[in-house]
Amino acid sequence: MEVLSGINTNLGSLVVVGIGLLIVALAADSIAKVFQKIKLPLITGFIITGIIAGSSMLNFITVEAIHKLDFLYDIALSIIAFSAGSELYLNELRSRINSIKWMTIGQLVITFVLSSISVYFIADYIPFMKEMDAISKIAVAILFGTIFVARSPSSAIAVINEMRANGPFTKTVMGVTVVKDVLVIILFAISFALAKAFISGETTDIYFFIILLFELLLSFGLGVVGGSLLKFFFSLTLDSRIKSALIIITGYSIYLGAALLASSSELFFTHEIVVEPLLICIIASFVITNYSKHRIEFSEQLDIVAPIIYIIFFTLTGASLSIQTLLSVFWIAIVLFFVRLITMFLGGITGVIAANDPREYTFISWMPYVTQAGVALGLATIVATEFPAWGHAFETIIIAIIVINQLIGPPLFKWTLNFVKESHLRANSPVHKHNQDALIIGVESQSIALAQQLAKHNWKPKLVSVDDFKIDDISEFEVLKMNDFSLESLNKIDCANVDAVVLMLSDKKNLELAELIYEKIGNKEVIVRLNKRENFNKFHDLGALIIEPTTAIVSLLDHFVRSPNAATLLLGMDEGQDSVDVEIVNHDIHGMRLRELRLPSDIIILSIMRKGHIIISHGYTRLRLGDIITLVGSEKSIEEIMFKFET
Repeated sequence: MEVLSGINTNLGSLVVVGIGLLIVALAADSIAKVFQKIKLPLITGFIITGIIAGSSMLNFITVEAIHKLDFLYDIALSIIAFSAGSELYLNELRSRINSIKWMTIGQLVITFVLSSISVYFIADYIPFMKEMDAISKIAVAILFGTIFVARSPSSAIAVINEMRANGPFTKTVMGVTVVKDVLVIILFAISFALAKAFISGETTDIYFFIILLFELLLSFGLGVVGGSLLKFFFSLTLDSRIKSALIIITGYSIYLGAALLASSSELFFTHEIVVEPLLICIIASFVITNYSKHRIEFSEQLDIVAPIIYIIFFTLTGASLSIQTLLSVFWIAIVLFFVRLITMFLGGITGVIAANDPREYTFISWMPYVTQAGVALGLATIVATEFPAWGHAFETIIIAIIVINQLIGPPLFKWTLNFVKESHLRANSPVHKHNQDALIIGVESQSIALAQQLAKHNWKPKLVSVDDFKIDDISEFEVLKMNDFSLESLNKIDCANVDAVVLMLSDKKNLELAELIYEKIGNKEVIVRLNKRENFNKFHDLGALIIEPTTAIVSLLDHFVRSPNAATLLLGMDEGQDSVDVEIVNHDIHGMRLRELRLPSDIIILSIMRKGHIIISHGYTRLRLGDIITLVGSEKSIEEIMFKFET
């Protein structure tokens, strides 16, 4: 009975602690979004919220509570490793394999060796290393050097997606980033084993290295088994939430299995067999990513699971920090930050020269690898747990460096992508008065019919011919000629100063024009007539409005069945009624509520689009300059109200 009572008490205490952490994590998520708005990384918001809630300040999450939640660290570390392994997709790396190989070697070897040497020689200035003996200083130095190599694949992907970057430099960066994170975990397993041996005084003879090699090979083997297990789970027809749960259970089971193997092997063989759970997880993820048909589904499930786990992990890490320790080591973190940058700079030069990459990369090749996040913090957490005497001070310095790297890294990476001309950001749309001008590129029967329909609604369409269409037969519209798809040709037809561009060519030509308009001109409305469904996403990524003829017909028939009045209004079949989008450019209307507008009784506001998003509007919704409002009503009233909004 007493045993059962003790179990119930511990379980009840764990539930209370878990609920408390959940509340703090929800607050951390909201606070981190505020940090994001002021251009600070989310991870900073999570860590700072954790510090505030931890024992250093409000003590919402006590030291005892953190110890009870140790299992969350294991789950988080497994998810971090799964995420890193899922990015290592070999088929996407082959085209730049030589550059990836040499840049990885340069960054890995130069950064690790020079960082470790530098930390060893400045050890007397690092508070917790000052009193250590020489061999212990070497142990800590190689742990610093290992973590300095780590990079953040998620941060790299976020920047690449934001900049729409593509090209040889970008492919090399992505390849090096994910390969480095696999290799850094292998390097950490070796460095961690050496550090434990150095600090404990264990002999590092040939027998030690044979055991270490065996443990690494065993970790690889268990990783393959773990990958096969994940492949089996994903081959089953299961609900997506169950698959997410199985990923978490698999990751945690790997950590439990590693701990069980260590304790049981010491009992039976008088020597701990230590496998590296992070390495097992990353190999398992690599296997399902590269040797199964479940790569995309596995990645999608990780995208669902990881953000929740990361919030809890980074918040809990912040709560375990001492703000006094953080302040006392911040200066040394800044010094080590610059040590890391210098070693990365030298590693980048080495990689460029060895790979015979373009010389313009020589002095900028290190910039994409500054940012750190989950893997680096995860490794620091392992060190803190293994060496409690000084591990938390070590972890605090690493966290301070990570925060600095998160602030400095992304802007450097963005600048680099612009420098090598591999970013494809949308051009700023030129500011001009809306004159209801439209360019229809591609002359055929449908484009002529579209021009006639637009003209009926007081638009001024221009047809643009790019082939041998006989334009002499068209007299009612201005027909322009475009000889090639270049910025110069688009400028000649005044593409920058029209309200809409309609592309009615082949998908290949449409895509070439859409990308050129997106990157160089930035017209607000580009409408594309799609020919093949598989090209939909290419145009969607460019923000184009896409019309697929077959689907459009089915959708239109569906609307006629379900809502015939709305369909006839949309098609202009209701005599005297119309619908139109109007942009708010009148400064007098800026800030007014919808209910304060003096609208004709036959005008209805259907929707408001602000910064590309439809917002739910009501009478108290305030209008802003640049808002696009959709109006429905009589043609006469719409004409009056458009004049009011646009002037």
